[in-house]
Amino acid sequence: MNIELRHLRYFVAVAEELHFGRAALRLSISQPPLSQQIQILEKEIGARLFARTNRSVQLTAAGKQFLLDARAILLSVGQATDRAARLHQGDTGELRIGFTSSAPFIAAVSDALFTFRQRYPDVHIQMQELNTRQQLEPLNDGRLDLGVMRNTPLPESLDYQLLLREPLYAVMHRAHPLASQSRISIQTLAQEPFVFFDAHVGTALYGDILALLQRYQVQPYITQEVGEAMTILGLVSTGLGISILPASFRRARLADVRWVPLQEDDAISEVWLVWSKQREVSALIHQMMALLLVRQPMP
Repeated sequence: MNIELRHLRYFVAVAEELHFGRAALRLSISQPPLSQQIQILEKEIGARLFARTNRSVQLTAAGKQFLLDARAILLSVGQATDRAARLHQGDTGELRIGFTSSAPFIAAVSDALFTFRQRYPDVHIQMQELNTRQQLEPLNDGRLDLGVMRNTPLPESLDYQLLLREPLYAVMHRAHPLASQSRISIQTLAQEPFVFFDAHVGTALYGDILALLQRYQVQPYITQEVGEAMTILGLVSTGLGISILPASFRRARLADVRWVPLQEDDAISEVWLVWSKQREVSALIHQMMALLLVRQPMP
């Protein structure tokens, strides 16, 4: 069977006009080719669709049924075309983003997500909280489209762009003797009990902060090891020790916690936007990347 969409459009026009001349005018073609195409359609189907006389054109029973089906097919094709076009343009679809626990506290990230949701309400955003190392495999195999993570060695298959560099702060209870200082050096913290990340959790902040301490010959006296930055803040707020965390976590606003800037210029942590080199960067992904990579002030 060799029926084309144009045959359906021609048939529907004749069926609605019940006049070949008016249908031809509506389709912007001449009448003889239109009559010929309807005859070809009837031959392909094996049924008469129109009862023709010199004075009238009427639908047969087969024609009435075919009109219902032809309209449904044309509507379905139109909807499929619209869906494909919207997906290509990034107006609909699904976006899967991995993020570290600090990402919601970063203004560049939270603002981008809010703006994206306002602009593209038909896009489903699936957010997955994963630490930096946990994001690498799903980015590689396509389970994630984008990853928001801390700086870390990446496999060759992944690419990244810097989102921001944010300062690291000393974090302590408000009653701590150093809490009133405007700035302190890392070496000041050498004898302090640390609340720190568990090395086995796999967060990139663990290596980031430990490397900073080692550059200044500080071996931290770790008394508490936990898995999440918010747990660190909770324990610091009880006076169980001090810690070092990125500035973005200041948005948590715990009353008993003081954030003291570090004097060292390299006391910073980078936040990266990461994606796969081997997978298509769709319009949808490009639109989110454009919002995320707009430079924002420090959190």
